[in-house]
Amino acid sequence: MFKVEDFQNYGKEHFETYVASATSVQHGLQAIASAYGDYTKKSFEDTKSFVEKLSGVKSLDKALEAQTDFARSAYETFVAESQKIAGLYSDLAKQAFKPVETVVSKFTPAAQ
Repeated sequence: MFKVEDFQNYGKEHFETYVASATSVQHGLQAIASAYGDYTKKSFEDTKSFVEKLSGVKSLDKALEAQTDFARSAYETFVAESQKIAGLYSDLAKQAFKPVETVVSKFTPAAQ
């Protein structure tokens, strides 16, 4: 027989699950935004340092060397930060779909 208390408990359980999920998604988005901000700040500081270094160069050879070093460093930083941010997006996706997995697992028969 259908009980109102069961229906209320079911709704409360799912509501709490989705609130927890929304909170974890919010934290994930904050981590991604922070990572982008940190990368932008580092990139700006590296570019500023490169321009200062380049302005003090007296020869073409030294200018090309400084530019090559800057390009190599910028590329390595970009790759590292891109991998870090991709990992954050992956974690966010896992957190976002965790409530769906929970609901689906209740309706999916266990493998024997």
